[in-house]
Amino acid sequence: MHMSEAPQQPTAGTPAPRVLSGIQPTADSFHLGNYLGALRQWVALQDSHEAFYCVVDLHAITVRYEPEALRRRSKVSAAQLIAMGVDPERSALFLQSHVPEHAELAWVLGCLTGFGEAGRMTQFKDKSSKQGADATTVGLFTYPVLQAADILLYTPTPGPGERVFHVPVGEDQRQHLELTRTLAQRFNHRFGDTFVAPEAYIPQGAAKITDLQEPTAKMSKSASSPQGIIDVLEEPGPMRKKIMRAVTDTGTEVRFDEDNKAGVSNLMRIFAALEGGSVDDVERRYEGSGYGQFKKDLAEAVLDTFGPIRERTHELLGDEAELDRILARGAARASAVAAGTMEIVRERVGFVGRGH
Repeated sequence: MHMSEAPQQPTAGTPAPRVLSGIQPTADSFHLGNYLGALRQWVALQDSHEAFYCVVDLHAITVRYEPEALRRRSKVSAAQLIAMGVDPERSALFLQSHVPEHAELAWVLGCLTGFGEAGRMTQFKDKSSKQGADATTVGLFTYPVLQAADILLYTPTPGPGERVFHVPVGEDQRQHLELTRTLAQRFNHRFGDTFVAPEAYIPQGAAKITDLQEPTAKMSKSASSPQGIIDVLEEPGPMRKKIMRAVTDTGTEVRFDEDNKAGVSNLMRIFAALEGGSVDDVERRYEGSGYGQFKKDLAEAVLDTFGPIRERTHELLGDEAELDRILARGAARASAVAAGTMEIVRERVGFVGRGH
């Protein structure tokens, strides 16, 4: 898979490369790992890309959930993205369920996906083995196909010249992106040039953040304990306490060593990412000063980052009618592209046009 460097600003007359990314509304708040690992980069990508960002509420129903919680979390997710700097004037920010073509293209692609191919997806194997066959839904099985549809709906328009399409991915999604590329190529081979195979985009500055209590495990809503996660919308008191109580080691030296000092190394990575520096800078700054001062300063850096985001999120949620309008505008922009793609797909696969 071609790994692209951070693209340059588009020059006059050439269309900006497209980027598509989505996040599930499965919790009442995003967490520090989401922010430093992906969401902060969404904001930066708006400067160089034509961006489509969606809250993937269709993906959120592959496991048991409460309808009211899903509705609330979808809005809270959208509000947080805006509060973090996703600009609805520059990016199409929308809810996946507001663009029905996502589900329609997923069916078409599902009919091109081998059963064994879907069964080999690592995330499906992991989740289904934990919960057993009877509790595992068909939706969880076909989830990567819907993800492929999410991406390919926003494929750049066919035509001459280079067409660039980026999808920011972490390691855990790389296999799903490979399936997307395979399905794009399979469709093109069978029905004619339609989809641009998307390229993995590893955003500069993306940081892999681990659990504060289990520093060898990824920070995750589904796996971490409440003490291991810092929520973006958390109140300052609990946030500070979690950082001060984060697992370190028996030493006192602020030194980056992932094998022997995983906890401190994780905290250093967080500090460096928040301040836009390197772990070497952090190491130099705290040489000889011990963990106490280091953790205090890190707590302040986290509070300074998330305080304004929390306030702005609550502001946006206080005017739901305006938030609904923002999401409707984003869905209209996304739909204009998705509908165009589906029109081509329907014609190529042999569906009868609806007529006018």
